[in-house]
Amino acid sequence: MSQIYWAVDDGFKYMLSVMQSDVMLNQGNKILIIDAKFYTHTTQKYHNVSRLHSNNLYQIFTYVKNATISLGLEPDKVSGMLLYAHTDEKIQPNNVYMMNGNRISVKTLNLNKDFSKIAAQLNSIVTDHF
Repeated sequence: MSQIYWAVDDGFKYMLSVMQSDVMLNQGNKILIIDAKFYTHTTQKYHNVSRLHSNNLYQIFTYVKNATISLGLEPDKVSGMLLYAHTDEKIQPNNVYMMNGNRISVKTLNLNKDFSKIAAQLNSIVTDHF
């Protein structure tokens, strides 16, 4: 169930593509939508200030808001996460934002470890969220 449908008011969905997240986890009536990203740089610079990639943030926000509405859930029941592969950069995103009632997280995952440590990182994401 990692497909998310547009929450249109009049049911007209002609030419609207289905949104496809990488992972959708649920426990009870809580949902976590994860979109994984791999870039050379986990942030972008604007006027020499590191910022999140805005297009990724727009994407996860769109997924979360449409899932919230189309599934008929309260905003605090649907969360989103941008999960970046850890890079050599000095700044590694690890933030949680509350946006219009939904929790949006940005995390990095260090893939330069043995698999048991990668699994532990992934497990901590789930336990921290649920």
